[in-house]
Amino acid sequence: MRPEVLFKLFSPITGLPGIGPRNAKLVEKLAGGKLIDLLWLLPREIVDRRYSPMIAEATTGQIATLTLQVVSHSPPPTKRQPYRILCADETGQLTLVFFHARSDYLLNLLPAGETRVISGRIEHYRDDFQMTHPDHVVPLEEADAIRRVEPVYPMTASLSPKILSRGIASIFEGLPTLPEWLDGAYLKQQKWPDWHTALVSAHAPEEAGDLSPLAPARARLAYDELLANQLTLAVMRGQQKRAKGRVLKGDGALRRLILKTLPFALTETQKLALREIQDDMTAPGGMLRLLQGDVGSGKTVVALFAMLNAIECGGQTAMMAPTEILARQHFATLTTLLTDSGLRVEILTGRAKGKNRQAKLDRLAGGEIDILVGTHAILQESVVFKDLMMAVIDEQHRFGVHQRLSLAEKGRGVDVLVMTATPIPRTLTLTVYGDLEVSRLTEKPTGRMPVDTRTISLERLPDVIDGIARALDQGAKAYWVCPLVEDSEVSDMAAVETRFRELSARFGDAVALVHGRMKSAKKDAAIERFATGSARILVATTVIEVGIDVPDATVIVIEHAERFGLAQLHQLRGRVGRGEKVSRCLLLFGQPLTDTARSRLRILRETEDGFRIAEEDLRLRGAGEVLGTKQSGLPEFRLADLTAHAELLAVARDDAKLILERDPGLESERGTALRTLLYLFERDAAIVNLRSG
Repeated sequence: MRPEVLFKLFSPITGLPGIGPRNAKLVEKLAGGKLIDLLWLLPREIVDRRYSPMIAEATTGQIATLTLQVVSHSPPPTKRQPYRILCADETGQLTLVFFHARSDYLLNLLPAGETRVISGRIEHYRDDFQMTHPDHVVPLEEADAIRRVEPVYPMTASLSPKILSRGIASIFEGLPTLPEWLDGAYLKQQKWPDWHTALVSAHAPEEAGDLSPLAPARARLAYDELLANQLTLAVMRGQQKRAKGRVLKGDGALRRLILKTLPFALTETQKLALREIQDDMTAPGGMLRLLQGDVGSGKTVVALFAMLNAIECGGQTAMMAPTEILARQHFATLTTLLTDSGLRVEILTGRAKGKNRQAKLDRLAGGEIDILVGTHAILQESVVFKDLMMAVIDEQHRFGVHQRLSLAEKGRGVDVLVMTATPIPRTLTLTVYGDLEVSRLTEKPTGRMPVDTRTISLERLPDVIDGIARALDQGAKAYWVCPLVEDSEVSDMAAVETRFRELSARFGDAVALVHGRMKSAKKDAAIERFATGSARILVATTVIEVGIDVPDATVIVIEHAERFGLAQLHQLRGRVGRGEKVSRCLLLFGQPLTDTARSRLRILRETEDGFRIAEEDLRLRGAGEVLGTKQSGLPEFRLADLTAHAELLAVARDDAKLILERDPGLESERGTALRTLLYLFERDAAIVNLRSG
C-alpha cells in the first residue's frame, strides 16, 4: 500500500481553492486529477514583475509594477469603445484601458482617489503612457505578493492562469518532507538540493536559466523520475531472470526443413539474432529479448525459427499483435512459409465467436495447434494452452508490461521474444525496454530496392494525380495516405473520405478506402481488394502504418507529410519497396513549412536507415512524441527530457542495477526511501513484484 506520507499528494484536485467541478475538468485535461499531477506540471516561462519605475521612467513594451493613484473614470460612450481610467504618480499620468468591462466591477476594483499597485505591459499611445487590461490590481499592502518573478504554466483553453497558479501554490502549504532516496555522495557531487527544496525551486524560478532542464532543481527531479523508471524495469527484469525457465534445445529438424524451402537467404544480422535467441532459449533462465528491426528487415522469419525451436521440443507457441490487420498479416506469412511442414497454425481475434471459437480453444487445449497467432483476444482467461513454451509479441510498445507478463503466465517458464518495426533511439530503448536484452536487424533482405523519395508542394496536386494515372497504366498499385488533421478520428475520417471521393471520380472502382472507424470486416475486405488486384489505389489514414504487405504496391503518396513524425513517415514509406520493382514515395507538403518540418523531409530524402531517422526524430521532436504518448507500453515522462537528460538516464540505469545487487528487496534505510520514490511515480507494479520475488 502507498505510504501514509503520500496520501495527501494523491488526493483529488477538487479540494484546491478555486478548483470546483468545472475547473477540475480543465485542470485534469491539462495535467491530471491528483495534487501530485500539478506538482509535476513545471513552469515553462517566467514574467519578472520586480521592475517598479515611476511613470516618467517606464520603458515602453516592458512589464512593470507601478504604484498609482486612481484619478478618474471615463466610461465609453458606445460599447465599441474602451473604458478608460486615468491614474497618476508624482512624475506623470497613465491610462488603464479595458474592453468589454463592467463599470460596477471597475469602480469597485479601482475607486477614484485611492492608491493601487498595478502590474502589466507599458504601452505608448498618442504621446501618452497606457496599460491595456493590467494583469494584477491590488491594494498597497499586497504589493510584495505581485512584485516578484511569476511562473507561467502550460495552459489549456478556458482555464484562468491565476486559478491554476493559486491552486499549485496552495499544495506547497502542506507539502510533506520525504526521506532522501538518492546516494549522498552523488547528490553532493551534482550539487543538487533535496526533493522538497528542488520542487519548491522548480515552481519558483528566479531567472530564465532556472527553466533549463539542466538547472539543479529540474535535473534533480528529472533524475528521480528516471531512477523510478529504471528501478521498475530492473525489478521486472530481475523477476524474469529468477523465474525458472526451461532449457529449449530442439533437434533442428524443422528448422532445416524450413530453411531449405525459404525463397531467400537469411541476412547476416538475422543469423546473429537467431544465435542470440538460441543462446537465451538453451539457458536455464527465462528468455526476455527485444528484436528490433527496420521495416522489411525480416523479423517474422527470425521469430518463426525461434518458435520452431520450441515446437521441436514438443511445445506450443503464440504470436500476439496489437491489431487484427497485423495479426492476419502474420498468419498469412507463417501459413505460406510453413505450407509443407505439417505444422498447425491458427488465428484467434475478437471476431471469432461461438462454435468456431470454441473448436479452436478445444484444439489449443488439446495440443493440436502448434502456433496460435492473435490479438489481445489471446489474453482472455478462456484461452488455455496444453504447453506454451514460447511467446512472440509484435509492436511491443503498444502493449503494457502487464499484458506481456499475462501472456507468459499461460505457460510454465515461457520464453518471450518481443518485436518492433519502429526503430527506437538508444535512449528510448533504455526507458521503454530497459528490462530486455536487445537484438537488432540492420540489413534489408536481398533483392529489396531502395525507395525513391521526393518532396512535392501540395500546389502540384493535379500533377501528382496525373502521375498516379501513368503509374496505374504501367501496372502499378498505389497507397494514398491522408493527414492527421488534428488528434481526432472524426476529422481524419473527413479528410480521407473527401480524398477518396475525388480520386473515385477519376479512377472509379479502382479506388478502395480504409480508416480506423471502419468495422474490421469492411477494413479487411478493402485491403483484400487492394492486395488481390481489383482495387489499384488504397486511400487510407495511418491504419496502414504496420501489417500490410502488398509487394505489387510501388507508389505511396503521403499528403501533408509535414504533419507526421519522422518515424511514422518512415513506417509509411516501408509499405512500398517490398518487391523487386523500383518504388516511389511522394511526400506532399503544405506551405509555409517550419524549420523542423523542412529538416524532417530532408532527412527522409537522404536516408532509409531507420535508426538514424529515429535518432533525428528524437532530436527534433523530443521523446514524448516519438512513439506516441498514449500507447500503454510507454512511460510518459513529466519531468525528464530524454534529449537533455540522456546522461542522467545512463547513470540511473547503473544506479538501479547497483541498488538491487546490494539490496534486492529494498529493505535497507535507502531501500525503504526508494519504495517511497516508486509509489510517488506510481510504479506500484515494481513493489508488487519485489514482494512476489
